[in-house]
Amino acid sequence: MSLYAADYYAALRGGSRRSAEVVVPIILELVHPRSVVDVGCGTGSWLAVFRQHGIEDILGVDGAHVSPELLEIPRDRFLPRDLSRPLRLGRTFDLAICAEVAEHLPPDCAGTLVESLTRLAPVVVFSAAIPYQGGTYHCNEQWPEYWTRRFGASGYIVCDEVRRRIWGDARVEWWYAQNLLVFAEASRVHAYPALSRAQHPLSIVHPRAYLHLCTRLGATVRPFGIDTDADVRDGFLRRWLRKGRLQFWRLTGLWVTRVGRGSQRCVRPS
Repeated sequence: MSLYAADYYAALRGGSRRSAEVVVPIILELVHPRSVVDVGCGTGSWLAVFRQHGIEDILGVDGAHVSPELLEIPRDRFLPRDLSRPLRLGRTFDLAICAEVAEHLPPDCAGTLVESLTRLAPVVVFSAAIPYQGGTYHCNEQWPEYWTRRFGASGYIVCDEVRRRIWGDARVEWWYAQNLLVFAEASRVHAYPALSRAQHPLSIVHPRAYLHLCTRLGATVRPFGIDTDADVRDGFLRRWLRKGRLQFWRLTGLWVTRVGRGSQRCVRPS
């Protein structure tokens, strides 16, 4: 039995489509693609929104476990492939998407995935789960810097024009608002004047992600603040911060700062 059954996609479908309806127009403004490939497309929610905006040259790629009856794109626009293996399609696209997929593949497949994406398009919209984000069969949750190094080895720079525009939009699922970056081929980035190399920290945690994790840990979340046992809260924060390179994190009513390597402090704003 597949880990990703019909109810898995049913649970994600509404939020994925709703998020794409906000994000896709921003991507079109930044990149102006005429062809799009979605690697790990699921039921094709994102590609369906690109079609709504007039992009007909689309292709969705995902495992054979995706039922054709669930597809939101024409069946002839879906290609079943094992994403842990090199992906060669015999053509390129203007834009590749890989949204919340990389964390589902084993760590030793990370390089293969990035190489496949960079072969397919000069611009890649990429989103992947950070450590402790949680989800169905997540086996390689990494901070954005990990993926930035991978893409950098293929000559791509990281751009962060999308997150700041969707960060506070409740229509967008928090994992996209938190994780979605754009990687562009450095030698061709001049063709996309709206894109520029990110200059600020990439490892940031969305307030909705923090509240979600608090509830998973059994904390009580109140509408205007956080009410948790101090030992649980502080132990959780220490464990999280030790795992990554988080430099700055604003929580609801709490500032958390990373001070040097292996140290951290939690202070309330004045």
